Amino acid sequence: MPANAEAAGGGRRGTLAKVSLSSVSAAMAEASTYPLDAVKTRLQLHRSPGGAGGGGVSVIRVASELVRDGGVYRGFSPAVLRHLMYTPLRIVGYEHLRSTLASGGREAGVVEKALSGGISGIAAQVVASPADLIKVRMQADSRLLSQGIQPRYTGVADAFTKIIRAEGLLGLWKGVVPNAQRAFLVNIGELTCYDQAKHFIIHKQICDDNLYAHTMASVASGLSATTLSCPADVIKTRMMNQGKEGKALYRSSYDCLVKTVRHEGMAALWKGFLPTWARLGPWQFVFWVSYEKLRRASGISAF
Repeated sequence: MPANAEAAGGGRRGTLAKVSLSSVSAAMAEASTYPLDAVKTRLQLHRSPGGAGGGGVSVIRVASELVRDGGVYRGFSPAVLRHLMYTPLRIVGYEHLRSTLASGGREAGVVEKALSGGISGIAAQVVASPADLIKVRMQADSRLLSQGIQPRYTGVADAFTKIIRAEGLLGLWKGVVPNAQRAFLVNIGELTCYDQAKHFIIHKQICDDNLYAHTMASVASGLSATTLSCPADVIKTRMMNQGKEGKALYRSSYDCLVKTVRHEGMAALWKGFLPTWARLGPWQFVFWVSYEKLRRASGISAF
C-alpha cells in the first residue's frame, strides 16, 4: 500500500513536471514564431481569389503592413495564455492515452497514436478556445490601426469583458467546432507524426535519440500538420473573427466552407499555407528540442 501511494505520488509529480516543462517550451516556441502566425492570420482573413501562398495578396506585402501597423505581436498575450492551457493538456493527454490504448506492454500502433493525438487535441482546444478567439480578433484588429480606427479590444481582460457583454458567455466559444476539427487534424499531424517519425529514425539507426532525430521528426510533423489542418484553420479563423450573429458573414462552419469555395475557389482553403508551414516548422523545432532537453534534464524519459 505504501509502495502504491509512493508510485501514485511519483506519477502525479511526473505529470506536473511534464505540464510545467511543456508550458515553458510552448511559450518559447510561441514567442519565436508569433510574427509568422500574425502574417498567416492576416492572409486567411483576406477575401480574394487565390491559393495556398495566401491568395492574390503577397506575403511580403502583408508582413510590411503588420510592421507598419505595429501589429506584429498584437494578440501575443492571449496566444501565450492559450498555450499554457492547450499544449500541456494535449501533450500529457496524448502520452496517457497512448499508454492506455497500448495493452500488454506493447508499443502503440499508428492508429492508436492517431486516436490519442486527435482526442487529446480536441479536449485541449475546447478548453483553450476562448483565448484562441481573443488572439484571432486582436490579430485581425491590427488592420484597423492603419485606418485610424480604434481596435475592438485594448487587452485580454477588456476582450473577455466585451465579448461576454455583447455575445454572452458562450460567445467565447464562437468557432469552437471548426477549432476542434482543426485541433483533431493538427494533433494527428503533429503528435502522431513526430512520435512515429522519431521512433522510425531511431529504430532504423539513422541517428540516436538526439538533436538530429528531433529536428527531422519536427520537420516531418510540421509539414503533415499544415497539410491536414490548413482548410479547417481558414474556416476557424474566419468564424472566430465574426462579432454578433447579426453581423455574421457565415451562419455555420459549413456555410463558411461553401461560401469560401464558391467565391474564392478550392485553393482558398489553403490560404496562408506557406507562412503556416514556415511557422509550424520552427515552432515544432523549438518546442520539441527544448521539451526533450528539459525532460532529460529533469530525469523524465523521452517523449
